[in-house]
Amino acid sequence: MDTEPITVEGLKKLKEELEDLKKNKRPKVVAAIAEARAHGDLKENAEYHAAKEQQGHIEGRVLEINNVIATANVIDVTKIDNNGKIIFGSTVTVKDMENENIKSFKIVGKDEADIKKNLIYFKSPMGKSLISKEKKDLVIVKTPSGEKNFEILEIKYI
Repeated sequence: MDTEPITVEGLKKLKEELEDLKKNKRPKVVAAIAEARAHGDLKENAEYHAAKEQQGHIEGRVLEINNVIATANVIDVTKIDNNGKIIFGSTVTVKDMENENIKSFKIVGKDEADIKKNLIYFKSPMGKSLISKEKKDLVIVKTPSGEKNFEILEIKYI
């Protein structure tokens, strides 16, 4: 089984989600199924079928999270020798050379990535381009809309 890197925060969030699924969402859907069963004929009972479908989604997510946790390689960026280079878990501030926009990203694992929260997957085009670079380096990122040029302004290990 291949391990997948994950940050300490990412693992904590997955465990919290798993806890919520097991203690809150799973019991609610079981109660909804029981209530729908009480209404009689299950063939034409939309509430029952919707609750069963929701139960399937919850159970699938529980299995998925358990698998991620079992194969996780937890990386604490605060405890790694970094030599000033961008590594997994680094928070990087870059300047877009085209429009001078400044953005910060944290480089994370697959299950944590969320561009809306500025969490980028380390194997994404941006993540791959940043890994092992240093402050003041210029980086070219190949995106579907063409090449983008960035300057690395700051690297944090938090």
